[in-house]
Amino acid sequence: MKPFERLDRKLIAHGHIFDYYEDTLFIPNGNIAKWDLILKKSAAAVVPVLPDGRIIMVRQYRNSVDRETLEIPAGAMNTETEDPYECAKRELKEETGYDFYDMEFLIRTSTAVAFCNEVIPVYVAFLNPDRGKQNLDEDEFIKVETYHLDELCEMIYSGTLTDAKTVAAILAYKNKYVTNRVNS
Repeated sequence: MKPFERLDRKLIAHGHIFDYYEDTLFIPNGNIAKWDLILKKSAAAVVPVLPDGRIIMVRQYRNSVDRETLEIPAGAMNTETEDPYECAKRELKEETGYDFYDMEFLIRTSTAVAFCNEVIPVYVAFLNPDRGKQNLDEDEFIKVETYHLDELCEMIYSGTLTDAKTVAAILAYKNKYVTNRVNS
């Protein structure tokens, strides 16, 4: 069988944060298929951890689900060449007002591989205790909340916390920094 081969890519719509394409592909069984594709600006996210172990979360309205969601701080890179670390650092400060004394890479997430190219590197930031002022964009309305890790895990398993990057990040943080540290 012949491998997948893209024969054509047609721009259907250009949006504010992504472009929507229709791809025409030759598929291994010899057929031609039309697949949707979303190409999105890169982003970065961060799990912010207070000195007492609580995790900072942000609550904001999301149009796609028509409700407020609870998420880790995240945002789009200003340019395609921006360092994801710098993006995560900026978004943490803008959305929460917190600075950190240490920040390290945690995981890389692909949000919807079936139709979107978005990849979000996620970092863990160990915060300084004092909070500064948020510096939100004109269209951002973000509430800062704190949770214990166990509370967040309960929300994940009850289906209350559903944002994919947040779920993956919280569970990866727990595995790498809590579970493995206890069992080491």
